[in-house]
Amino acid sequence: MSTLIGVLRKRFLAPSIASVGFAERGFPVTHTDATARLEAVPQAVVCGFEWAIEGASLWEIERRLALVEPEQRGFAYEGATMGYTILDVMPGGRRDRTRELLEGPGRPHIFLTYIGIGFAMARLPRPLWKNILPELTGEPYHPVMSWLAVDGYGFDRAYFDTEKWVGEQAEPVPYPWAGRPEYFPRAFDQGVGRALWFMHGGKPDAVAAAVGRFAEHRRADLWSGVGLASTFAGGADQRGLAQLRRASGEYYDQLALGVVFAVKGRTYAGHVPAHTHLAAGVLTDLSVQGLQAVSDRTEAAESDDNGPVPQYELWRERIRTEFRPEARRAAG
Repeated sequence: MSTLIGVLRKRFLAPSIASVGFAERGFPVTHTDATARLEAVPQAVVCGFEWAIEGASLWEIERRLALVEPEQRGFAYEGATMGYTILDVMPGGRRDRTRELLEGPGRPHIFLTYIGIGFAMARLPRPLWKNILPELTGEPYHPVMSWLAVDGYGFDRAYFDTEKWVGEQAEPVPYPWAGRPEYFPRAFDQGVGRALWFMHGGKPDAVAAAVGRFAEHRRADLWSGVGLASTFAGGADQRGLAQLRRASGEYYDQLALGVVFAVKGRTYAGHVPAHTHLAAGVLTDLSVQGLQAVSDRTEAAESDDNGPVPQYELWRERIRTEFRPEARRAAG
């Protein structure tokens, strides 16, 4: 149940539904049924954020989010995680809301709830980041996949401060996330790539051109973000997806990597929409089940988490290897 303080927090901290829309952001998107579905993603995030920032209990949050359609529910959990994360760092209150959410009803959406933490990072001073990631128990993807928080931070900055991060192609100051400051800009760019898909309404040629305007050393991670967004959120039909695959060119393995991670997130949450099945087939020639098998066998490979490369990136590299020309020739 909302309190007066909670209502005031929502009023001053929550963006309006209109403010996250494509027209309000000034994005070059023509309204269609497909782009309307894309636009519903940030709107679902706002709904989840509003409910959480009011201070609604976990019991109430869970029941409100259950009313969101399955395709968009994970995005609403992103927003709720963002709200709880901000509440957890405010003085004089609890510090365990985010942990309880992620260990409770948010567990199936763990990949997206990490992204919600990244959205909160975009609104909090860097000194507060050191305690922002809760320590989770019994979660097999923690903390390996917590790099998705940095991805979320990159998406937020590109979406809401577009001129700086996309127009000027600014690069973030490294931060020692998981003790790896050198990887921070790469995870950031993965989120920027996801944002480019939304900002151009899922138009393959426009997205590819936007990626191509970035420095060459950034394009690989941008393409992986495009692959993830196009598969998880949808927005393109069969013809458009085929165009996207061709446009990825030398970065096809990065695009396919994003597809695998999108399928992993959807299957882990227990709902795979039709557009994810379509993207899986067109972008990789594999079914959702086939991509699950890729994810499982590459995840299971042993590697040194204390080595120079984060476990997260090692998993990504094993997936990319599966989609390089030599691997595909061997399989075919």
